[in-house]
Amino acid sequence: MVEAQTWTTRRMSNPRLLDTTTTDQVLDIPPTPPGDVRNNNNGFGFGSGLSPTIITALIIASWYFSNIGVLLLNKYLLSYYGYKYPIFLTMLHMLSCFGYSHVAINVLEVVPAQHIQSKKQFLKIFALSIIFCFSVVCGNTSLRYIPVSFNQAIGATTPFFTAIFAYVITCKKETGEVYLALLPVVFGIVVASNSEPSFHLFGFLVCIGSTAGRALKSVVQGILLTSEGEKLHSMNLLLYMAPMAALILLPFTLYIEGNVLGTTIHKAKGDPYVVFLLLGNATVAYLVNLTNFLVTKHTSALTLQVLGNAKAAVAAVVSVLIFRNPVTAMGMMGFVITIMGVVLYSEARKRSKVTSH
Repeated sequence: MVEAQTWTTRRMSNPRLLDTTTTDQVLDIPPTPPGDVRNNNNGFGFGSGLSPTIITALIIASWYFSNIGVLLLNKYLLSYYGYKYPIFLTMLHMLSCFGYSHVAINVLEVVPAQHIQSKKQFLKIFALSIIFCFSVVCGNTSLRYIPVSFNQAIGATTPFFTAIFAYVITCKKETGEVYLALLPVVFGIVVASNSEPSFHLFGFLVCIGSTAGRALKSVVQGILLTSEGEKLHSMNLLLYMAPMAALILLPFTLYIEGNVLGTTIHKAKGDPYVVFLLLGNATVAYLVNLTNFLVTKHTSALTLQVLGNAKAAVAAVVSVLIFRNPVTAMGMMGFVITIMGVVLYSEARKRSKVTSH
């Protein structure tokens, strides 16, 4: 799958610190165009008769539906429908991202096409693909064992792991206020874990691995692809990372999940519904990436981060309403504490940036 996500800014920044999305598949935050450019160009050349406010509202709504939709579809497929092949499902997501990205870039020309310039750049993208695979597979696997609401609560701790990796890898230090704001992020997830009725240790651990993987990828990406000669737009980077990720996942799905393709074909003969589920799931997984890009293009990176904080809470509530997984008052309180910590962290980061400038 695609994890929701991974957007990257310039060197020494920590883009995932404010991101609570669990599908880390968006890889780069492009600069926000001037208002007149955003208002006069929606990225596809259609909708020119609509007001900019309506277009922006439709894009934000699409972003919400796609992000929450892919989470719920993954949960339904892996836990309720009985399709217990998270690695193969992730590989389908990668193939979908490659196909749709190719159309968006080379046919619709949503963004200018970019090419890999050197073997060194190729190896850097390949290294990112490995981390990307680890994060998305862990995220999809966790949905087999824990509810979406708990998955989202754990995913909200991304800022904690990003701060750790940024310090260990780049020696970048934040202000004391920023680190202090991370305490409720961690405390909230401890409270939620102790009170989670559907707690599953393995599911919890792989979800932590997914969250840490997203954080690590964002930090490593900020280091590897920062020079002007190697910098790639998010959609171009996804175009090259997706097929690499699919090739990395292929031997693992064959070894761990067996003849999953044959099993899927056999299942489809008896129940054609699974084909629509898989195709729809893979399509929505790509829409997560596309709408992330469009939200940033029509608003700003900061707006996307704020929407991401709210999305985690909305996804948790929708999940409980649909799947009826049990929740406790303490579990909800832990989730709220974590989200409040993320908001406090966002504010602390903004103040520290203003001070440093």
